[in-house]
Amino acid sequence: MSSIEKWKQELPEFRQKTADFYSGELDKGSYKGYSGRFGSYAQQGGKSSMLRLRTTAGRVTPDKLAFVVKAIKEDDVRRVHFTTCESIQFHDLNKDQVCSLIEEAWDAGMVTMGGGGDYPRNVMCSPLSGVDKEGYFDVLPYAEAAADYLMGFVDAEKMPRKLKVCFSDSPENIPHATYRDLGFTARPDGRFDVYSAGGLGNNPKFGLKVAEAIEPEDILLYIKAMWLTFRAYGNYENRGKARTRYMQEVCGGEEGYRKAFLEKLKEAEAAGDVPKLCVKPEPVTKTGDGSVCGDRRAIAQKQEGLYAVEWHPIGGNPALESLKALYETIKDMDAVELRLAPYETAYIINLTGAEAQQVIAVLPDSAESMFETSVSCIGASTCQVGVRDSQALLAACIEAVRTAEIADGALPKIYISGCPSSCAGHQTAAIGFNGAAKKTEAGVQAAFMLHAGGCSRQGEEKMGRQYGTVLTEDIPEMLVKIGKAAEAAGQSFEEWYKADEAAFEAIVTPYIERK
Repeated sequence: MSSIEKWKQELPEFRQKTADFYSGELDKGSYKGYSGRFGSYAQQGGKSSMLRLRTTAGRVTPDKLAFVVKAIKEDDVRRVHFTTCESIQFHDLNKDQVCSLIEEAWDAGMVTMGGGGDYPRNVMCSPLSGVDKEGYFDVLPYAEAAADYLMGFVDAEKMPRKLKVCFSDSPENIPHATYRDLGFTARPDGRFDVYSAGGLGNNPKFGLKVAEAIEPEDILLYIKAMWLTFRAYGNYENRGKARTRYMQEVCGGEEGYRKAFLEKLKEAEAAGDVPKLCVKPEPVTKTGDGSVCGDRRAIAQKQEGLYAVEWHPIGGNPALESLKALYETIKDMDAVELRLAPYETAYIINLTGAEAQQVIAVLPDSAESMFETSVSCIGASTCQVGVRDSQALLAACIEAVRTAEIADGALPKIYISGCPSSCAGHQTAAIGFNGAAKKTEAGVQAAFMLHAGGCSRQGEEKMGRQYGTVLTEDIPEMLVKIGKAAEAAGQSFEEWYKADEAAFEAIVTPYIERK
C-alpha cells in the first residue's frame, strides 16, 4: 500500500475532527495538534482554514500549477499565498473545502502531509538551481530525493518539533542553508558541506558545520543522523525549546554538539538501512531561438538564449487572475516551470526571449522596485500565533515609499515577521521588523521591533542589531526618511548604512524613544 493510499484511510477521521472543531466540540489547541499533520491549520478566529501544499524545492511544474488553477476555478479558492518556505498556501477555506482539497491535492501529486506539526517540512532549495550562472551545480535533484526520503519519517516516531532541511547552490545562501535545522551547501568540487542545528526566532543560532566535502550519494545518511540526533537530544517537554538550535546548549556547546551528531552518524551507518543516493542533475536541453527580452524582470540563464522571469506579487499574494493567465500562457511551452523562492517570489524558467515577453505581459501584479520585493509573513490577521498584521504594515510602507518617490535601491528589501518567530527571516535582513508592543503615555500600542545590519550570505552571516520598538503607525514615515537620506548621499542603503550607521541611528532613535 502506498503512503497516499494509507493516508487516505485517515481522511474520514480528519473530516470528523474538522467538523467537531467548527461546531465547537474540539478546542483550538487540540485541533491544531491534530490538523497540522495534514498540512492544515485553523486561521485567526477559528472561522476558516488554510492548507499548505508541499512544493519540494519550490518547484511547481505546469501540471501542479494546473491543480492550483483548478482549485481557484472549481473549488472557489479565493486567496493563494507564496510562503517563505517555498510552499503554496490556500487561505480562507471552509470546513468542506479544506477536507476535499486535501484529497484532490494528493491526487494531483501535491502532498500536504507533514506540512504542519512536528514533522519534516518542505525541503527548500536555491530557486534558480540549475539555471543560475552563479550556482556551483544543480542541487535541485538532491533536494527532491531528500524530500522523498523525509516523507518516510512522517509516519515514524514523532520528533519534538518540525525539522527544516534545505540545499544551497552558491554562497548567496538564498534558502539560509547555513542556519536551518539541516543544510547542505554546494562546493565548487561537486560535493557538499553540511550545517546543523541552526535557526532564527527566539534564541537564534547559526548552524554548526558538522561535515565537509561529503559526496552527494551520502546525503540521506546525514538526514538520518539528524533525525536520530533530534530524537535523542530534542526537548519533548518544552515546546518553546523543542527546536534543533537548542541542542547546541543541551550537548554542551559547539564541540559537544558536533560530537553528538557524529555519533548518531556512526549509528546510522551501522544500521545499514540508508540507501546511497543515485541521482544526477538533468541538463536543460532547450535552446534559445534568437529572440531577446530586455525587460528588467528577465534574467539571463546559464543556458544561452534562455531566460527566467521574476514575478513578485506584493506580500507573496498573487492575483488569482494572474495565476490563471500564467497557466494558460505556459502550459504548452517546452520545459517551462515555476520555482518559488523563500522571499515570496516566483521565477518562471527556461523561457525564450519571446516567451519571456509573453509571460511578463500576463503578470502585471509584480513589484516595481527592490523595496516592493520586501517580504512579509502572512501576519496576525490570518495566523493564530501572529502578534501584528505584517501584511498591512508592508502595504502601508510600499504606499508611503511610492508616494515619496524614493529612488530604487535607496531602501533595501525589508523583512517583516508578525511575531518573534522570524518566519520572514527578519533577524538576518538589512532591515527587519518583528511584531511587538510598546508602552506609551496612551497605553500599550501596536509596534514592531526594528533590526538592521543583518546578512545571510554564506561566510558573512550576521544577526542584525536590535535598535528598539517603533510604533506601527510611525514605520512608513521612518522608512521614507531613511530612504531619502541614502538617496541624498547617492548610495544604496547597504552602502550608506555601512558608511554611516550613526546617520541611520539618528533617524530611528526619535521613533524608538517616542512615548
